[in-house]
Amino acid sequence: MTPRPSQHGAAAGTPAPPSPLAGGRDGALRLAAGGGRSAAGVWRKAAGRPGMWRAGMAAGEGLGPALRAVTERVQQAAARRPQGLPDVQPRLVAVSKTKPAEMVMDAYSHGQRSFGENYVQELLEKASDSRILSSCPEIKWHFIGHLQKNNVNKLIAVPNLFMLETVDSVKLADRVNSSWQKKGSPQRLKVMVQVNTSGEDSKHGLPPRDTAAAVEHVINKCPSLEFVGLMTIGSVGHDLSKGPNPDFQVLLSLRQEVCEKLNLPIEKVELSMGMSTDFQHAVSPAPFCAPLRSQATLSSSRHPGVQPRRPLLGWRSRWCCSTKNSSPGPGIPFRGSE
Repeated sequence: MTPRPSQHGAAAGTPAPPSPLAGGRDGALRLAAGGGRSAAGVWRKAAGRPGMWRAGMAAGEGLGPALRAVTERVQQAAARRPQGLPDVQPRLVAVSKTKPAEMVMDAYSHGQRSFGENYVQELLEKASDSRILSSCPEIKWHFIGHLQKNNVNKLIAVPNLFMLETVDSVKLADRVNSSWQKKGSPQRLKVMVQVNTSGEDSKHGLPPRDTAAAVEHVINKCPSLEFVGLMTIGSVGHDLSKGPNPDFQVLLSLRQEVCEKLNLPIEKVELSMGMSTDFQHAVSPAPFCAPLRSQATLSSSRHPGVQPRRPLLGWRSRWCCSTKNSSPGPGIPFRGSE
């Protein structure tokens, strides 16, 4: 199912949104190469793309302004979190699918360290790029797409693979554990268990009732894996004016259930959830949070069928609850998620 486009302007000629980022299809946001904004700083609508706005960047600034804008919004959302949630800063995982190595290196130079990819072959090629290997020594690759068992060995071969967020069966966990063990890495591979919180047939993930058992299996039967949290994609198009996204609430409840059943510290279990249209609510899942649907974040579509039109940057954002307070790098004072 494809969500409705994000409409920041009613028609051509209307004032542009007060944001350094641009809205597009599926709630996606683009930073378009080659302009969108005149020398005088006037916003203009992208030709031939109804409902889409482009934001140009000053020459030489690269991705820095956009990353700083996202950081500010993440921090604002985190500050609104109610008592009882871990007092940590969210981690931004910049999804770089379909984007060239130059964009990854540009973002890295502005402090971004965590990058996500949906497709195994693309991730392997990008992570193995000699330019990225030499100029991005601290890069952390997250795999956030559906992983088929026949692609496990290829994924494990990815340089600087940091986390697999989409373990959706105990059989897949066993296969990944065996492959990582054969690799002989001194570090365990961080994994998240993916949950289908919305119950949609089109979504991957375990049903909520099977989550605790899967987590227990990873912890007790997969010594080469480190369970770090739960992940959900959730349903799209939820009306935030009617309250918190129920998928976020389900994942929060599941974390509580898993921690109680398995005697895990709740602050050690991360949550990965939220997209460009709802990340503030993913970071601060509480009824009193005002809807921020007009706010923008650095993002691209989650849906493979919707491809950006060669923007300067078009990433989806992933938000993971983390208790680690280390910075991802200079200039980007955030890490973690809720």
